[in-house]
Amino acid sequence: MQIDGRTEVIAHLGYPTHTFKSPMIYNPYFEAEGINAVVVPFACRPEAFAQSLKSLFQMDNVRGALITMPHKVSVLQLLDEVTPTVRVAGACNAVKRLPDGRLAGDQFDGAGFVRGMQRKGVQLAATRALVVGSGGVGCAIAASLAQAGVAELALFDVNAASAEALAGRLRQEYPQLPVSTGSADPHGFGLVVNATPLGMNPGDPLPFDVDRLQPGTMVGEVVMRSETTALLAAAQARGCRVQVGTDMLFEMIPAYLEYFGLPSTTAERLRSLARLQY
Repeated sequence: MQIDGRTEVIAHLGYPTHTFKSPMIYNPYFEAEGINAVVVPFACRPEAFAQSLKSLFQMDNVRGALITMPHKVSVLQLLDEVTPTVRVAGACNAVKRLPDGRLAGDQFDGAGFVRGMQRKGVQLAATRALVVGSGGVGCAIAASLAQAGVAELALFDVNAASAEALAGRLRQEYPQLPVSTGSADPHGFGLVVNATPLGMNPGDPLPFDVDRLQPGTMVGEVVMRSETTALLAAAQARGCRVQVGTDMLFEMIPAYLEYFGLPSTTAERLRSLARLQY
């Protein structure tokens, strides 16, 4: 990939960066299509995030920023404009500079996750869903599942206040949707989502009791440390269908590209070009 004085930069902000997969997907696509842009990971600790974001967007060749853990929630207070999806999710994973210099944010985690499920034939309108984890990605997935019309939505987080706050936003936006909190028991749900960081490090406990999964349940993962995490392996052993973490990523990237004003593509094209490493 040739980088020169006209190259536009998309910053990938998070901490730590060792699990980042976006550069291995965007950059091969940019190279193949002759797009003079590059995604660069920045290991930004929480205490430096506010200053770092402001400084990045002082650079004229910064086209936008991908925001990931642990900044998806804290970034909201730094933005001038956000979409309704961000307001419901309470989190943001894409930031761009508007023509007048203000910073705008949107959220694509949930959209990518839902698109992946729909492409696998999951009929979300008839599905009872459990989302374990109410951080940035969990809130985004819950918001998009609600928008897709799931039959029922259960939420769990070790921080009960986080789950309750998300439930309150969902009830306000989707008053007809049954929303419950307080249990991570996956029994009886057609879709169960791990939206926690558990699985990023060797030896992490599983986010819920896989022995309570019923065969045929769809289990979705957001962790991208490996293609088949310990959770997904255990779910498959129970006869469950699974969605790997990178599926969400591939499905959301076309929407990101459009948001940043770059030529878009399909998830299939991105997969054919990606150079993923685990």
